[in-house]
Amino acid sequence: MKTFALIGAAGFIAPRHLKAIKETGNELVTAFDKFDSVGVMDSFFPNAHFFTEFERFDRHVDKLRRQGNALDFVSICSPNYLHDAHIRFGLRNQAHVICEKPLVLNPWNIDSLSEIEAESGKKVYNILQLRLHPSIIALKNRIANGPADKVYDIDLSYITSRGKWYEASWKGELQKSGGIATNIGVHFFDMLTWIFGKVQQNTVHLHDPNKAAGYLELEKARVRWFLSTDYETLPEAIRLNHKRTYRSLLLEGEEIEFSDGFTDLHTQSYDQILRGNGFGLTEAYPSIEIVHTIRNAPLTPLNGEYHPFIKLQSA
Repeated sequence: MKTFALIGAAGFIAPRHLKAIKETGNELVTAFDKFDSVGVMDSFFPNAHFFTEFERFDRHVDKLRRQGNALDFVSICSPNYLHDAHIRFGLRNQAHVICEKPLVLNPWNIDSLSEIEAESGKKVYNILQLRLHPSIIALKNRIANGPADKVYDIDLSYITSRGKWYEASWKGELQKSGGIATNIGVHFFDMLTWIFGKVQQNTVHLHDPNKAAGYLELEKARVRWFLSTDYETLPEAIRLNHKRTYRSLLLEGEEIEFSDGFTDLHTQSYDQILRGNGFGLTEAYPSIEIVHTIRNAPLTPLNGEYHPFIKLQSA
């Protein structure tokens, strides 16, 4: 049984980590969040120590280490801009680290973390759960076994409408979330590079606080992508069915279905990490580089390849 600390226990994604720690037969020893709405912990680890002040949490973790009870893992579900600092905290306390996506906001943060990782002798793992999705694994195998010189045409569309709270939270602040591509798109870009290879071209056509679109050319794919948290960008048929989310991956006009099967992917991620098979800094790098480029790139006029949803925004 391994011992865990959890940073960001009141966050949206934290219950999946609590469930994963529990279902893999391990123990949450302590948790931190500056917000105290963490009653969900009662369903998993009611005896875990909880702190709302990071200084007291830091002291507790340090005390455990000095008493010979150093944590095995620190799991991180904090806001994106704090991931880098919290990963360093875990490594300094001689623990392996499991961090939600995005791992960090900038590629050079990974370079620095690799040095600290080497110094500590501990590992940093990123939750890249789409790599464990059965439909995505099947797609990867299909592409790997297909024609070696084939370059595929792909349309990626992901609209997950959010209420007014979203822009008022840290997720609506570019400097804290990294922007929409980082916040809701990074795991899709990871999945695409994992299957179709390295980036050859990264063009941005639209980049607003609540929607972004562009063209990504990979070794084996030409990808037109569109991301949005704006309800008004949902296709009419989706809105008429009173749904607020639309996810589509079109490969050569064929819909690749991967909407289901997300429930247990965090537990599977933890299981793989505990077996020594998790995704580390090297695996996280390409997608972080992509979203950093998107965040800082100038907009390109709509010439050549662009996602059809862009035209609908001005229709």
